Amino acid sequence: MAGPIDQAKMKFSRIVNSRSYTRFSQSQNPDGDSSRVVVKLSVEGEEEEEMDGTEQGHVQRDEYMRSSVSPPLNKWRILVCVGLILTVLCVGILIGYSVNRKSESPSCLLENSKVQENQDVNYDPPAPSMDWSDIVQLLNDKLSSENINKILSENYQNGTQAGSPLDSMLGDKIHNLFTQLKMDTWVDEHFVKLQYSNSTNPNKVWFGSEEIGSPKGFLAYSETGRKEGRVVYANFGELSDLQNLQNEFKVNLSGFVVLMRAGGISMAQKVMNAAKMGAVAALIFTDQLDDDTELFGHVHLGSGDPYTPGFPSFNHTQFPPVKSSGLPGILAQTITNKMAKKILANMVVSSSTKNSNDPSHYKLGLEKDNVTVAVYNNLVDTKIHNVFGVIKGYIDPDRYVVIGAQRDSLSCGYAKSTVGTTLLMELARVFTELKKDGFKPKRSIVFASWTAGDFGNVGVTEWLEGYWASLDRKAFAYISLDGVVAGKGSFRASASPLLHTLLQKTLQKVKNVGSSSSLLQSYGGSLSPLLTSMQMDDAAYPVLAFSGIPSVSFSFVSNGAADYKYFGTDSDNKNQLDLVTNNTVVNMSLVAAQVAGQMALRLVHDHILKLDFTTYGTVITNHVSAIINRVNILKADKVNKIESLSTKWLIAAKSSYSRAADSLAIDIQGSDLNDIEMCRIINNRIMRVEHNLLSPYISLREIPFRHVFFGNGWQTATDLEKYLDDVHANKTSFDIDQVLNKFALLTWTIQGCANDLAGDIWSLDNEI
Repeated sequence: MAGPIDQAKMKFSRIVNSRSYTRFSQSQNPDGDSSRVVVKLSVEGEEEEEMDGTEQGHVQRDEYMRSSVSPPLNKWRILVCVGLILTVLCVGILIGYSVNRKSESPSCLLENSKVQENQDVNYDPPAPSMDWSDIVQLLNDKLSSENINKILSENYQNGTQAGSPLDSMLGDKIHNLFTQLKMDTWVDEHFVKLQYSNSTNPNKVWFGSEEIGSPKGFLAYSETGRKEGRVVYANFGELSDLQNLQNEFKVNLSGFVVLMRAGGISMAQKVMNAAKMGAVAALIFTDQLDDDTELFGHVHLGSGDPYTPGFPSFNHTQFPPVKSSGLPGILAQTITNKMAKKILANMVVSSSTKNSNDPSHYKLGLEKDNVTVAVYNNLVDTKIHNVFGVIKGYIDPDRYVVIGAQRDSLSCGYAKSTVGTTLLMELARVFTELKKDGFKPKRSIVFASWTAGDFGNVGVTEWLEGYWASLDRKAFAYISLDGVVAGKGSFRASASPLLHTLLQKTLQKVKNVGSSSSLLQSYGGSLSPLLTSMQMDDAAYPVLAFSGIPSVSFSFVSNGAADYKYFGTDSDNKNQLDLVTNNTVVNMSLVAAQVAGQMALRLVHDHILKLDFTTYGTVITNHVSAIINRVNILKADKVNKIESLSTKWLIAAKSSYSRAADSLAIDIQGSDLNDIEMCRIINNRIMRVEHNLLSPYISLREIPFRHVFFGNGWQTATDLEKYLDDVHANKTSFDIDQVLNKFALLTWTIQGCANDLAGDIWSLDNEI
C-alpha cells in the first residue's frame, strides 16, 4: 500500500497535468480525539457533493476570476495557482503528517515505554490449559518402553570413565539431544584431579614373600607407595568391628594391614575407620560374587574434588595446596575374593572369636603373618563437563526442579549409570512433547547429566560448589535417577522430609509392573518402611546436605537385599541386571520414569509447591525428644555439671517451628491461589526451610555437609545424641562447655529456620 506522501505525490501530479482545485477539511481521527487535516483534490469539471456554503463561495469566486481575467494574464494566473497549490500542498502534507503522528504516537510510544519498563518483568501467562489427570495420562502415554529399550542399547558400553573419550562422546550425544529438542542447553566444565590405576606399574599384594596377585580394580584417592604390616581380618570394617577386635584381642592396630569385606558401609568409611585406628593399609574384597570379580571405588569420605574442598574446580581458579579432611591418608586397595581366601588361608590364627568359617568373625594373624601392599595409582588433572538442558516455566522460570543422572562408570555401570542416563534422555523428550501439546509448567525443569560420579559425586558437587550462593534460592527440588533399577520385589527410597508426602502420593498413583495395584500397595501400603537414610555415596546427598535443596533418590531392589551387590564391580552389566529382574529391566525403567516424571510434574504444575514443610515438625520433635531423654538419663547418673544443662531453649525452638508451620498452613488455606505474587511469596518461604537447616555457625570448607539432621559432622543432632550416649556408656568424659555449644548452635539453627518460615519481620516468634 502506498504511503501518505506517495499518494500526495500522485495526486499532485494529477493537479499539474489537469487543472483542478484543492480543498481542505478536518475529519475526526477514529483512533483518538485529535483532528487531522485531510487534503481533498478534485479534477476540474468533476461534480462536488456535500459542499457547504463557504466552499461553494470559493468556487464561485474562482469561476468569476477565471472569466474576468484577460487572456494575457492566463500564464501568470497558472503560475500563481501552481505556486499556491504547491505551497498549500506542502503545508497540508506537513500538517497532516504532524497531526497524524500526534494521533498515532500515543499508542506507539506507550507500546515502546511498556517494552522498556517491562523488559525484565515476567508477564502473567494464561493458566495451564490441562487438568492434572490429563497431564498424568499424557505423560504415561508418551513414555515409551520401545524407546527406553533403544536408548539402553545405544548407551550401553564399557569404559565410560570420567574424562575419557567415551564419556565425552556420551556427554556430546546428550547435549545434541537437548539441542534437537529445542531446549536451552549449556555445558559446565571443571578441571579436577582424578586418580586411576597405573597400567605400566600395577598395584600388587604379597603375603610374606609370596605375591598374592595384581588386581585390576582399585580405590581412587588412595595414598601411594608400599607398606608392610601384620594382617588382621575385621569383618565389615565398621568402627564397632575394629573396637571389638581391639577389645577382644587386646592389641593396638597401629601399623596393621586390615582386611575387610565389602558391604554394610561405604568403602571410604571402612578405610577411614582403619586409618583412625592407626592402620597402614586397608584391603577390601567381596565374598558375595565370583572369586575373580574386580572391585572399583574411592576412599574420599566426602564428595567432589578432594584437592579443592569447598571450592569449585574451575580452570581459572587458583588455590593453595590443600587436601580434604575426608582423605584417610593410608594405602587402600581392592582385591578379588580369590586373593582374600589366599590371605586367610595363609594366616596362622593367633586369636579368633569363632572357630567356624562364619565370615562375621575376626581373625588376628601371628606377628610373622605380614602382608605387603603396593599402590602406584596416578593422580591426573582431568577436564570434565556436566551437560544441562532446561524447559522454562511460564510464570516462575527462575525457579526449577532438577532431574539428574550420572553417566560415567569405572566398570560397565549398567545399573549404576546406563539406566539412569537413559531415563534422563527419555524424560527430556517426553516433557518437551508435553509442552508442545499444551502443558504449561509454572516453573522450569532442568535435566542434568553428571560425570565423575564414581569418584565421589565429583561432577554434581563441583557444580554445587560453583553456584551454591544462588542455587538454594532457585532450585527447590532434586530428583536422582541413579541406580533406579537394581532388583525386583521391593522398593527403597531416601528423601528429604519435605518430599515424603509427594513421594507417597506418587507411589499411590503409579501402577507396579504387571499389576493393577499401585507401587505403595505392592510394597506394604506404607511409605515409612520403604524409607532409608541417605548415604554419602548417593548423588542426591550433596544436593541435600551441602546445598540445602530437598532431594530424593529411589530404587527397585531385590527382596531382602541391602544393596545391589554388583555396584562398583565389573559384573554390573546387562546380563546380571536382567537376571535379578527376570528380564523386566525395560518395564521397571518405564515405571521408574513414571515415578520421577509425576513428581517433577507436580512440583512445576501446582500454584503452591508440593513441599510438605509440616513433616519437619515431626523430625525436629523426634530429635529434641531423643536429646531430652539422654539428658535425663545423665541427670539420673548424676554426671558432674549436668544440672546446669537446660533443654528449655531447645524445646522453645521446636515449638517455634511448629507454630510457624501451622501459621503458614493457615495462610495457604486463606490465600487466593490465582494471585501469582502471593503464591510466589509463600513458595519463597517454603523454599527456605531446607536451606535454613544448614548450620550457619560452621565453616563450609571445614564441614561441607552442614545440615543439622542429614549432614556429617559435630554440628548434627545425631552427633550430639551419640556423644551423650558415649558419656552414659563411659566411653568419653562429659564436657559441659562442648555440650552447651552444641545445644546453642542446634537451638538457633532451628529457631532461625522457624523465623524465616514465619515470613514478615513483624510475624517472627520472639518467645524464645
